[in-house]
Amino acid sequence: MTTTIAKTGSVDAMELLTVHLRIKRYNPEVDTKPHWEEFEVQQKASDTVLNALHNIKWTVDGTLSFRRSCAHGVCGSDAMVINGENKLSCVNLISDVGTDLVIEPIRGLPVIKDLIVDMEPFFAQYRSVIPYLIAEDDPGYKERYQSQEDRARYDDTTKCILCACCTTSCPVYWANGEYVGPAAIVNAHRFIFDSRDQGTERRLDILNQKSGVWRCRTSFNCTEACPRGIKVTQAIEEVKRAILYDRV
Repeated sequence: MTTTIAKTGSVDAMELLTVHLRIKRYNPEVDTKPHWEEFEVQQKASDTVLNALHNIKWTVDGTLSFRRSCAHGVCGSDAMVINGENKLSCVNLISDVGTDLVIEPIRGLPVIKDLIVDMEPFFAQYRSVIPYLIAEDDPGYKERYQSQEDRARYDDTTKCILCACCTTSCPVYWANGEYVGPAAIVNAHRFIFDSRDQGTERRLDILNQKSGVWRCRTSFNCTEACPRGIKVTQAIEEVKRAILYDRV
């Protein structure tokens, strides 16, 4: 049972708390299947889950493996399942998630070791939607101008940090790895609705395939999982409408 702390002001921000972590581990060199290991560390309420994982790795078990880089919610590298939900460990405080934590690797991608998954299938799907500006005309010595209104049309989907939280929270993706996934669609949306881009038809053709947007069952898992608050399901529906009604 997860204990909620600090929000009521009943716990001193500097007080050390005992945090219990149950972590799903797998080392392909010695394990035939994943198993669970439990740890207890002392943390402040203001510490992040990543702080607790660092504490374990640096003082308890140096073999614990996980990804992290910026530790500020920008790089997206430390996505994992925390108490059943996809989250970034670097931005979730102990005060928010509690002192009893169950941590697993994100689902739907092959586990390399412990909390590290193979991201290559995810990035291959991302690359498949041509996630870059296509503008074949020569702008000469001027910029490619765009109005504030045109920029606002796709502003939400520029926030993606490719953490894979949305894609690996999708039950369709778990069942069918051929599905391009929410993150790829979000990044296609960012250019489909960019008034400067000339590759819209190519992207819509890609997403109109059986592995594209029509696999989505509108469960909203992706929207709930996004650490940047992107309206992922809405973006997917807008791409569907663009395919059906040519409304870009």
